[in-house]
Amino acid sequence: MKKILLIAGSVMTLTFSASSFAGGDINEGKTAVEKYGCAACHGADFNSPIDPAYPKLAGQHQDYLAHALVAYRRGGGVANGRVNAIMNGQAKPLSDKDIENISTYISSLPTTLVLHK
Repeated sequence: MKKILLIAGSVMTLTFSASSFAGGDINEGKTAVEKYGCAACHGADFNSPIDPAYPKLAGQHQDYLAHALVAYRRGGGVANGRVNAIMNGQAKPLSDKDIENISTYISSLPTTLVLHK
């Protein structure tokens, strides 16, 4: 019984954490993207980054984008953190609401990525 409650509690925690990024505002996301200068590296349409090593972001899944931004904000040396000199600095000042809005906006953009074959 204790194992079932522990598992149920863990699932509820994960669900609430994931849902905190579920409904961003596209217009606020566009404003945040402009404020933080995301297009400088990822391209004006988010499909044509200035360097092939930088990812195309337009049309990526919203939850993936949000998770990546949170991981960059955490930085290295912590669980689920990502290390990138540029992105760590860019993500550090982002609030949860900024991340929600940015990821919602970018995921809504038309993409050149192949999502289904």
